[in-house]
Amino acid sequence: QVQLVESGGGSVQAGDSLRLSCVASGRTLSSYSMGWFRQAPGKEREFVAGISSIDWTPASTRYADTVKGRFIISRDFTKNTINLLMNSLKPEDTAVYYCAVDSRTRRFGYTLARDFSVWGQGTQVSVSS
Repeated sequence: QVQLVESGGGSVQAGDSLRLSCVASGRTLSSYSMGWFRQAPGKEREFVAGISSIDWTPASTRYADTVKGRFIISRDFTKNTINLLMNSLKPEDTAVYYCAVDSRTRRFGYTLARDFSVWGQGTQVSVSS
């Protein structure tokens, strides 16, 4: 059984940076695309960034328009981890951030929560102005 554990959240000022990490255990996930989602109070969970499986060389990434140019997703297959570097944070980035695993192998580009089957418990990011 796969488990995902996120870390790195916190409370920062607008303009600051944070680096989130997600460590997977239980099974190697090299054949699965992975992604980061976020959910703010009263809002639906939304896609933030995604990164392809080991089948893509070089890796492919995809970002929501709201974070493009500020956030960078990366992946370390040897450590079964993905990271999200968040720069130039804004108050509207405040949310619980979740990492997730695509429900099917060897595909990339899906951005809906229903296309991901394994989720972490989330880490809170709060950005004040």
